[in-house]
Amino acid sequence: MAENIKVGIADMNVVSPPDSITTIGLGSCVGIAIWDRMNKIAGLIHIMLPDSTQVKSNSNIAKFADTGIPELVRKMEAAGARRSNMIAKLAGGAQMFSFQNKSELLGIGDRNVAASQETLAKLGIPIVSMDVGSNCGRTVTLNPENGEYEVKTVGKDIKII
Repeated sequence: MAENIKVGIADMNVVSPPDSITTIGLGSCVGIAIWDRMNKIAGLIHIMLPDSTQVKSNSNIAKFADTGIPELVRKMEAAGARRSNMIAKLAGGAQMFSFQNKSELLGIGDRNVAASQETLAKLGIPIVSMDVGSNCGRTVTLNPENGEYEVKTVGKDIKII
């Protein structure tokens, strides 16, 4: 029986059919879905911050784009995926609050998206679609059978990217 594997905040996991993989509550966080289209292996990570070098207590590598994405790719390769077959899809990176003064913290959604794009480029994994920005939270589900990344946003139609 197929399971929908949950990925928490600052967490990651890898699945293959018939299971799917999901994460909820993507605000400024980014859900990076990586899919090996030949071997049908899928990975999902829910990152919170762009750069582990800016934080003192950074022992959870899944919390950061720069450390979590390479680790997810490593786990996928250990499960039989090949980097040359991988593509990525991104969702999240919203600006959840608006304030008068623009502090560093406020651009965190944009910075998470940019750091994810940069890390994937360094790894040679193309991003084929994104649903990022705006000011809304998202829940995402990745299907390893066909690579469909379902994005649910409150008050909007479900998108498949």
